Amino acid sequence: MLIVEDEPSIADVLAIALRYHGFEVMTAGTVREGLALATRTRPDAALLDVMLPDGDGRALGRELRARRPELALVFLTARDAPAEIVGALGFGDDYITKPFNIDEVVARLGAVLRRTRSADVLPERPPLRYGDLELDETAYTVHRSGRTVQLTPTEYALLRFLVRNGGRVVPKEQLLRHVWQYEHTAESTVVETYISYLRRKLEALGPPLITTRRGVGYGLAGGA
Repeated sequence: MLIVEDEPSIADVLAIALRYHGFEVMTAGTVREGLALATRTRPDAALLDVMLPDGDGRALGRELRARRPELALVFLTARDAPAEIVGALGFGDDYITKPFNIDEVVARLGAVLRRTRSADVLPERPPLRYGDLELDETAYTVHRSGRTVQLTPTEYALLRFLVRNGGRVVPKEQLLRHVWQYEHTAESTVVETYISYLRRKLEALGPPLITTRRGVGYGLAGGA
């Protein structure tokens, strides 16, 4: 686990709590230090402050994700405007605002890692198929009509859950529980945000696939 946070007191609290819960933790205070550490150690996850002394943590996140698409990426920042959150979630896996509850940070990091690490524990199995979609659960890849669809780990987890449910409409609350491990967050807009990302990427390679049942949830169009 890589923490990039320029406030030593915050970095220390995060590192102590995460080590207590079994994480191996490295800390950096700048974009430059974070990039160097990530290059040397190849962490499984990164917890990044957005406002850093020598740059933007989101730019660092983009660079880390470009180098390692499987990296779990969580942002921690005082910026809580909807545009900021939506922008960060476009390529990250979660976004936690300050002031934060340390137990929530640990829980949400664990939830992200369960999504991104699931390929490590799944036995080799035939690809999941739905219509012109093919999901390889070992390689963590997605193809539509034979062409690769580049997805973040969270986008992949969401699409996989929809595919596993075939043509059924999946309630939003069920998606929050099974994909994000959120409870009692029916007002969260994270599902709508990620559905829009998936639609944009999938519809670049074929006809509309994800359907909406207003007030209920989401599903997939006929897979025949």
